[in-house]
Amino acid sequence: MNIAENLSLIKSTIPTHVTLVAVSKTKPVADLIEAYNAGQRIFGENKIQEMTEKWEQMPKDIQWHMIGHVQSNKVKYMIPYVSLIHGVDSLKLLKEINRLAAKWKRTVDCLLQIHIAEEDTKFGLDEKELDELLASEELKTFQNIRIVGLMGMATFTENQAQIKREFLHLKSIFDQHKPLETSNLKLKALSMGMSGDYQLAIECGSTMVRIGSSIFGSR
Repeated sequence: MNIAENLSLIKSTIPTHVTLVAVSKTKPVADLIEAYNAGQRIFGENKIQEMTEKWEQMPKDIQWHMIGHVQSNKVKYMIPYVSLIHGVDSLKLLKEINRLAAKWKRTVDCLLQIHIAEEDTKFGLDEKELDELLASEELKTFQNIRIVGLMGMATFTENQAQIKREFLHLKSIFDQHKPLETSNLKLKALSMGMSGDYQLAIECGSTMVRIGSSIFGSR
């Protein structure tokens, strides 16, 4: 099947309330244009330089999601155009996003990344760090960011019971913190699930899935 057919098939399996992020990292612009022509408008990249090059070449009605780990010194390159930053895992990073967004007179939406996997390689906040960040007085002063949800990545394993347990754990954290609301905090999105586990993630409450290889083919 081609990219358009893959997209159509995946969209037929996703409820209307779930946002599909087409993960296009490492893929050429021609592949993204094929997905765009099939109606896809949200693309996820994990390297800021690559995402910026694609943004420069592609139609401007696309929403670009930064789904990879973000280094503070690279934030400036995506601030003019990025729609959502998925992997925010520190107050320091939020502060830098806010500072640069103010320079561009923008408000940038962010997801806080929560560590739910058993692997040490995954980034993210633990529950104590999340509570400390959300209670921070400094956070309340940030006028150019919005924390709109949480995201997390399950352990890379064939053990479906473990993956489900991790997804449900993240959903419980999301539900626990959802009532919190300030001028720059309103949790609406729960981003979890990728090509291999997105249907399980949706069953567990995900409202945003990041799908790459099932659309564009293996890398």
